[in-house]
Amino acid sequence: MGPPTYNDGVSATQEPYRPLADRMRPRTIGEFVGQTHLLGAGKPLTRLVEGETLHSMLLWGPPGTGKTTLARLVAKSCAAEFHALSAVLAGVKDIREVIERARAARATTGTATVLFLDEVHRFNRSQQDTFLPFVEDGTLVFVGATTENPSFEVNGALLSRARIYLLKALAPPEIEALLGRALLDAERGLGASGLEIEPAALALLGRAADGDARRGLNLLEVAADLAVPGAAGPVITEAIALEVASGGHRRFDKRGEQFYDQMSALHKAVRGSDPDASLYWLCRMLDGGCDPLYIARRALRMASEDVGNADPRALTLALQAWETFDRLGSPEGELAIAQAIVYLAVAPKSNAVYTAFGAARADAEASGSLEVPMHIRNAPTRMMKEMGWGKGYRYDHDEPEALAAGQRYFPDGLAPRTYYDPVPRGLEIKIREALARRRAQTPTDNSD
Repeated sequence: MGPPTYNDGVSATQEPYRPLADRMRPRTIGEFVGQTHLLGAGKPLTRLVEGETLHSMLLWGPPGTGKTTLARLVAKSCAAEFHALSAVLAGVKDIREVIERARAARATTGTATVLFLDEVHRFNRSQQDTFLPFVEDGTLVFVGATTENPSFEVNGALLSRARIYLLKALAPPEIEALLGRALLDAERGLGASGLEIEPAALALLGRAADGDARRGLNLLEVAADLAVPGAAGPVITEAIALEVASGGHRRFDKRGEQFYDQMSALHKAVRGSDPDASLYWLCRMLDGGCDPLYIARRALRMASEDVGNADPRALTLALQAWETFDRLGSPEGELAIAQAIVYLAVAPKSNAVYTAFGAARADAEASGSLEVPMHIRNAPTRMMKEMGWGKGYRYDHDEPEALAAGQRYFPDGLAPRTYYDPVPRGLEIKIREALARRRAQTPTDNSD
């Protein structure tokens, strides 16, 4: 009679399938790939491990950079109990169970307990508050992992008690080194199969992983299943690697930190008059799956905020790009957005209107409900005229150069301001000259 089987048909003597990425998880700090700014000689986490001391921390970085593994290794090096929870699945009840275990371990053996909470940004504020007192009194050492900016997603009280470590996406050579290790490891990796890989294929997979170690190992595992016979054994060719890697998007994370970072990069490249970098970030966002209409709307903001009256045509062109994409759709309409982005980048720049609008709004909010001066009020009825509405108003078109020089437009109680200061670039050169002539004929106070 054969060995018993479980309901899934796997023999009780067989080891359940584990993905290559899980099998190759580092067992020691020495096996960890990347993050040399944290794990090199004399670096923060290396000193923590060597000193065998623990403190609460937040590990912030993109997927596949080793946040979970690092938390496990730190806890292991300090001989601490390790409890891992995912904020996607766990609730307050699960947190309380870990707290009770931590209390018991502390009372009986004096062992520290690490609570690792993956995707900590998924916990709301009240859930985060649940374990805060136990971090404060030392019952728990909290280690959180997040792909989102902790300053937006984590309670201020918890942030103040945890040190933040920023993990970086792995560089292609680091991914290649990790894949090479998996190909040679006969115990946990693919070394027992005699599998080989063409150098071009390895480099391609290293780039396709896009800084994500887990993704790189998953791609390698799929490629291994497609390997073709070679002179000495199965071989992963460049064609196989290309097939496996095709269709992948770069890291973007719609509405997450990557989204706002890349949108910021695009906006700043346009503001900095660099059409080439502007096109690069535009294509990065489109490649990552960003809605082109969102970029088109943002281009309208750039046209007003950064180009302004230095080239008023920029606003029209940005609006037309939006309308063109709306009519053509993707991919044809994306060219119109690219055209607008390049125009905005090379156009003369002025934030004079943007600055003036902000200053005027601040004054309007601070000055309260000042009355409109009588002479510039509208007087649609006889009664209003008899009460003085519009009395003394001078119609500008009846004046020389269509300017009623000296006429006041600010309310009584608010001295005239100069908000709009055109820059000496583009059309605003002419606007600046015209305003200088007008202001030279305007009184500097609000007295009659």
